[in-house]
Amino acid sequence: MNADKRREIFRRLAIAIPEPATELVHRSTFELLIAVILSAQATDKGVNLATAKLFPLANTPQAILALGLEGLERHIKSIGLYHSKAKNIMATCRMLVDLHDGQVPNTREALEKLPGVGRKTANVILNTAFSQPTIAVDTHIFRIANRIGLAPGKTPLEVERKLVKTVPREYLQDAHHLLILHGRYVCVARKPKCEACVIHDLCEFKGKTI
Repeated sequence: MNADKRREIFRRLAIAIPEPATELVHRSTFELLIAVILSAQATDKGVNLATAKLFPLANTPQAILALGLEGLERHIKSIGLYHSKAKNIMATCRMLVDLHDGQVPNTREALEKLPGVGRKTANVILNTAFSQPTIAVDTHIFRIANRIGLAPGKTPLEVERKLVKTVPREYLQDAHHLLILHGRYVCVARKPKCEACVIHDLCEFKGKTI
């Protein structure tokens, strides 16, 4: 795919999605961090339902530590893998208090040292909370990058590196959410909605229906 086509793809997506942003409800960087940790193998909707009850009671590392493991689990038990997520969140909160004065760090190195935080989660925090031009390759972005020929790759890291290298600079900050939202609502996994797609004529997917 050439540079002109890539630029046109993002130009159209930016028009179709004028306010690209995460659908995880949060009011602080810490709330975002907890929501992203909880979102692994879970839906944003499910996470938002749980955090709507959790955050009014505990939305700081200190407050979650005060809840205790069992108290935290009671609030997130509707989310898959909640046992392991609760343990990671408690350990992360302890590190934030002990090492970062209760604040979420703004470097990849520090973020990835937090329990439950891998490269993808770190990229989400860096992009959404700290306005860094990172791209977190989730299932939607991995699918779209390969499906439409935007940045083919066998692994999320390979796709991420290709996207960071080839996405036009003026769209790099928003590319993460533009691609996620397009994949979530239009270029869906089983039956992409090609008839509603604003980039259907630029797409290189052999199975497209228009």
